[in-house]
Amino acid sequence: MTGDRSSATDRTRIIEAAKAWLGTPYRHQASLCGVGADCLGLVRGVWRDVIGPEPEQPGAYSADWAEATGEERLLQAALRHMTRLPRDAARPGDMLLFRIVERGPAKHAAILVDGFVNGGTILHAYSGHDVCETRLTAGWQRRLAGAFQFPKPLV
Repeated sequence: MTGDRSSATDRTRIIEAAKAWLGTPYRHQASLCGVGADCLGLVRGVWRDVIGPEPEQPGAYSADWAEATGEERLLQAALRHMTRLPRDAARPGDMLLFRIVERGPAKHAAILVDGFVNGGTILHAYSGHDVCETRLTAGWQRRLAGAFQFPKPLV
């Protein structure tokens, strides 16, 4: 998939939907606004709220996201359902994937709220933290595994 398939309105809807999850407690494998979510659960919930039904279920996954095997489950799923973007083309409302371990698989997802200029901000959830908006620091930027654009809404 290539090209810009989302309008400014769609991107605004994605960010507004993601912000509705702020404060949702961290719960591994959960995806229910206000009740519990992990980083993938946040993206899945925003997908349902803005795009429509989820294209696939992730199945069970461990918190280490296959670090021992190097399997790229999260990255491969993003490639199946979203448009990959060059890093410098990522805009607010796009999903970002990160490698926590330099040579490990992508295992963390976030939604870009404010572009890369001056660090920007992302919405995400991680162990011990509710869904929150944080700075896209140089540390996060070094770990970036890919930027992806959501498809056009089905509804």
